[in-house]
Amino acid sequence: MKYFFYYLLFAFLVILVIFPMYWTFTLSIKNHRDITSAVPKFVFQPTSMNYRGLFTGETGTTSLPASKPNFPRYFLNGIIISGGATLLAMLVGMPAAYVLTRAHFKKESTRENLAFTLLSFWFGPEMAITLPLYRIYQRVGLLDTYLGLIMVYQLIGIPFVVWMSRSYFLDIPVSIEEASLVDGASRFQTFARVVLPLAKGGLAVTALLTFIFCWNSFVFALVVGGEKTMPVTTGSLGFIRYEAVLWGQMSAAIIVSAVPAIILALLLQKHIIRGLTFGSVKG
Repeated sequence: MKYFFYYLLFAFLVILVIFPMYWTFTLSIKNHRDITSAVPKFVFQPTSMNYRGLFTGETGTTSLPASKPNFPRYFLNGIIISGGATLLAMLVGMPAAYVLTRAHFKKESTRENLAFTLLSFWFGPEMAITLPLYRIYQRVGLLDTYLGLIMVYQLIGIPFVVWMSRSYFLDIPVSIEEASLVDGASRFQTFARVVLPLAKGGLAVTALLTFIFCWNSFVFALVVGGEKTMPVTTGSLGFIRYEAVLWGQMSAAIIVSAVPAIILALLLQKHIIRGLTFGSVKG
C-alpha cells in the first residue's frame, strides 16, 4: 500500500511539472478567440498563426493591428549575449576553479571559504544591485550594449562555473597531473592538455547550464538593456498591450525560445551523459 502512495505522489509531481509546459504549448496553437474564451477549451482547431505572428507581426485578431515583428532581433540578441557571457564565464571560471582545487593554502578552510564566498554572489538578489549597477553603466556608457550585458551576466556565470568545474576537477587524480609535470609539461600545458580533456563531460554540462541561466535572466536585461540589445525575456513584454495581452504569441515565443537550449543539449548529449556520471564510479 505504501508504494501506491509513492507512485501517486510521483504522478502528482510529474503532472505538476508537465502541465504548465502542456498548457503553454496549447496556448501557442490556439486562436485569440479560443484563448480569451470564458470557458477553457481543451478541444479546438490548431493554428500556426501565433508562430507566424512572431516573424510577421500578425496578431491573429482583427481588433488589434499588426505590429513590427521584433522577435527575430530579440532572439538574435539573446544568442549573442548568452553565448558571449557563457564563453567569457568558462574562460575565466575554469582556471579559477582549477586554482581553487590545486593551490596550497596555509589553512585548508581558506579554500572552502573562498569557494563559498564566490558562490554566494550567485545566490544574491539581483534587485539589490540594479540601482548602483544602472548608475555605473550610465557613467561609463555601457547601457544598452552587448558588452555591458555580457559583463553583468558574469555575476551569474562565473560563480556557477567555478563551483561546478571545481567539483569535476576534484575528481581527477592528482597523480595524473604529477606524471605530466614530471614528463616536462608546464602547469598550463597540464591544465590544457590533461585536465580539461578529462573533465570535458562535466564542463559541457556546466556550459549548457550557464547558457540557460543567462538566457533566462530577466532583471539585468530589463535594467541595463534597451531596444538595441533586448533579449527574448524582456522582448516578450511587448506582447502585453494596453488593448489586450497577446497570450498566443507570448506562448509561442516561450516555446521558440526553448529551442537553443534543446539544440545545445542534443549536440552535447554524449558529453552531458558522461559529465552527469563523472566521478560516480571509483576504483
